[in-house]
Amino acid sequence: MKKPLFVLFCCLSATLVVSDSFAQRFVRRSLERACVQAAQLDSELTDTTLYPTSLDRAGALELKSIRSWVSGFFPGTLWLLYGETQDPSWLWRARRRTAALAGLSSYERTHDLGFMVGCPVGLGSRLTGDKAYERLLVETSETLLKRFDPKVGLIRSWDNKNRLPDPYLVIIDNMMNLEMLFEASRLTGDPRFRDVAVAHANTTLRNHFRKDGSAYHIVVYDSATGRVREHRGGQGYSSSSAWARGQSWGLYGFTMCYRETGDAKYLKHAERIADFIMHHPNTPADRIPYWDYNAPNIPDAPRDASAAAVISSALFELSTLVPEDEGKKYFDYAETLLMNLSSDAYLAKKGTNGGFILMHSVGHLPADSEIDTPLNYADYYYLEAIGRYLSLRGLDPRRI
Repeated sequence: MKKPLFVLFCCLSATLVVSDSFAQRFVRRSLERACVQAAQLDSELTDTTLYPTSLDRAGALELKSIRSWVSGFFPGTLWLLYGETQDPSWLWRARRRTAALAGLSSYERTHDLGFMVGCPVGLGSRLTGDKAYERLLVETSETLLKRFDPKVGLIRSWDNKNRLPDPYLVIIDNMMNLEMLFEASRLTGDPRFRDVAVAHANTTLRNHFRKDGSAYHIVVYDSATGRVREHRGGQGYSSSSAWARGQSWGLYGFTMCYRETGDAKYLKHAERIADFIMHHPNTPADRIPYWDYNAPNIPDAPRDASAAAVISSALFELSTLVPEDEGKKYFDYAETLLMNLSSDAYLAKKGTNGGFILMHSVGHLPADSEIDTPLNYADYYYLEAIGRYLSLRGLDPRRI
């Protein structure tokens, strides 16, 4: 009798060598489940202008409009499944769910256009070569530039009531929107997009992190001087705590910035964040973090699979940007995270979990919102991590 995969995965350590056959086995299982879940979710939704986000406490599907910050993740999930299977049915589904997002190209009221448009449309552009997707990405990047204030050196996050200039709020999540700007410069040759991305990354690096490498969620600036006024806890436990997904955003963002620029300070900072995550004393045995590294009720605090998925994807990329011996520790940690996410403890069984792929994520616990529930961005970064893992192992997903 075969041991359950969950038992195998939870016993993995960073020193265990995972064979190609074992890797193929768990990835095959994960992708099979992901395909069934995503197809179920897509088939149940007839309105292509609404996007599945999560499940409410009664287990009903939560849907959001295109103006929600999470609108791009379900189309992005469909694009990732197309990229990993080359099944034309996923291409059709992805195009269909991406079409409405064109309406965001001139939407100026959000900083999250990189999530909403950059993720799905960037994938569509790379996987199909469709010039319409390139144009949409560039047009949306132009819109995002309007939220940049050179006095502060940052892209503004949320707007204030009555459009007042203060407080000028910036969240660590903003680092994730910079990749779209780098891509826009690459597509057009226009340095403005890249220059804003670099300025935002530099100011974030200076002001958003503590001495131990952990990030604040929210930094409040003076719009006239660019000086820091205060730090806020936001979606974390407190202003002095380390919100797990915030740490994952920082790790992913600075790893990406190093890949795009080659600037060594970004690599150094990404490794600093990785060190904080990988060696934090409150990290559980299976490495899926609690929603906040300083949550008061550890070990009974909810886990956040979404943070784990982002960390895994980021560490796979970081492993390719450093010398091989150093990269191995990042790869091994990311691999263990990915395999534990692929266990029955986190990977939903077919036909369950409302069609979402991963269970046990946390959206905004202080607001009593989306606690221990599926989230569409957990699914997106989980599949991205699988794709990066397969590429690094030299495995073709169509042949496993």
